[in-house]
Parts: sequence; C-alpha cells; structure tokens
Amino acid sequence: MPILPKKFPAPVAGPMAPFFAAGLVILYGINSASNAMANSAEYKNDPRNPNLKAAKH
Repeated sequence: MPILPKKFPAPVAGPMAPFFAAGLVILYGINSASNAMANSAEYKNDPRNPNLKAAKH
C-alpha cells in the first residue's frame, strides 16, 4: 500500500515562485551584509575573520 493512496494534481511550484524569489533576495542581502561587515575596519584584523586566514596563505 503506498503512502499517498491518491495523486493530487495541485500546482505547487507556480504559486510558491514569489516566495522562492523573495528567499533568494533575502539570502543575497544577508550575504552582502555579512561580507561588508567582515571587511569593515573594526573586524579586519579579528582572528575569527575568514578573510584574514585566506590573506595569510
């Protein structure tokens, strides 16, 4: 016996497309803000900064 006994041909990806697009925009903004903060003067020499480790090698 299958888990879902009946197929439901409801559209899923179409109505959710604006939410997927908004999620990508939010993730891009968070990534940009994170990179900007990591490259700021306050955290440029912080030992936890991943950019500092890449520059030393």
